[in-house]
Amino acid sequence: MMGFNKLVNSYEEALDGLQDDMTIMVGGFGLCGIPEGLIAQMVEMKVKGLTAISNNAGVDDFGLGLLLKQKQISTMIASYVGENATFEQQMLSGELNVILTPQGTLAEKIRAGGAGIPAFFTATGYGTPVAEGKETREIDGRHYVLEPALKADFALIRAWKADTMGNLVFRKTAANFNPMIATAGKITVVEAEHIVEPGELDPDHIHTPGIYVDRLLQGTFEKRIEQRTIKATAE
Repeated sequence: MMGFNKLVNSYEEALDGLQDDMTIMVGGFGLCGIPEGLIAQMVEMKVKGLTAISNNAGVDDFGLGLLLKQKQISTMIASYVGENATFEQQMLSGELNVILTPQGTLAEKIRAGGAGIPAFFTATGYGTPVAEGKETREIDGRHYVLEPALKADFALIRAWKADTMGNLVFRKTAANFNPMIATAGKITVVEAEHIVEPGELDPDHIHTPGIYVDRLLQGTFEKRIEQRTIKATAE
């Protein structure tokens, strides 16, 4: 990796420096737009005691569910338990510390972390367990909760297309949490479906500038459906 070239040659190089007890942010929504290979590499590394920040934790045998299965995550900051039975079981047993956060608040906490904003007031969660232990304030007759920003040691995201300088384009719903997470990590690692040379991306179509990206590698992805629903045929 030299100069403006963000390419690395392996998953080992991409996650060099990741250690036990670190905080990671992982892009994606359900199984859409998740950095599958980087998650698999963390399983191989057997890092443990992780604090994971993500919208949810995938399913039992895919996505962050693989880290939960190996008990590598100690704290999960998320919005949705979803279809992950392991997540639910570990949360209810007290084995996993879970900080459930309203989805819009989670997105804004990450965005604020990337923007250097230490905290912000939001009306969401006031008067509920979400606000317990947090500063509240009345502004113009409405009550608000002070929410601290979120940052991470490693931000792990997936892009549809990238150039070697780290400029990124996200495709459709995979643009969920990935762009904001890219800004909020000390080290941002990108797994891309397609990598092109500088100048091949239309500047007007770039969602995340390469200045936010530290490491980039070519990924291979498996298309998964979290819940497949089909219509019964008439006999």
